[in-house]
Amino acid sequence: PLDDAEEKRFAYFHTRMIAYPKYVYKEEKNFYTLSQGERMLNIVLFQPEIPQNTGNIARTCAAVGATLHLVDPLGFKLSDRYLKRAGLDYWPLVGIREWENDEAFFAQHAKDNLYFFTKKADLCYASITYPREVYLIFGRESVGLEESLLRSWRNRCVRIPMRSEARCLNLSNSVAVAAYECMRQWQFGGLALTTGTAFDWEGQQ
Repeated sequence: PLDDAEEKRFAYFHTRMIAYPKYVYKEEKNFYTLSQGERMLNIVLFQPEIPQNTGNIARTCAAVGATLHLVDPLGFKLSDRYLKRAGLDYWPLVGIREWENDEAFFAQHAKDNLYFFTKKADLCYASITYPREVYLIFGRESVGLEESLLRSWRNRCVRIPMRSEARCLNLSNSVAVAAYECMRQWQFGGLALTTGTAFDWEGQQ
């Protein structure tokens, strides 16, 4: 069971997600407009199956300031204790949008900058110059994205290079790799490049 502090943190996240049916990129808004020079990273999970992976991805989104989109059906309930634990105390930092299905997502975002991550692609993810507002899309842990979807978006499909003997990366690792490539291209804007504290590097062992 979760302790009281963990329950309160997750209750805040869950209430916040229900209260803001549109973008929850900033806590006080239910919409988001990019200002001059600002960047917006969106991580989209199509039918994720493993709660621990989604919790870890939510933590990555919190670290880089990305919005997390969850496209139903999910393979777990949002009240799942493993989902809660994997996200630790980062839930209040994550903007989340849940979609009823992929049709609902594409109805609003088909004209946006979408990139689909799949081992079936030939184009390396790092060869893309990511625009200031981008959606990185990932499929289910078991089968990835639907082949019909990949064919429809062939020119937007990218892969993360790996040894041919390896089947695939873990979903949460793939998201972290992709998210930080965007942040690297964007000069890590909005992220802390130093600790902000005076660590004593010459201290006693």
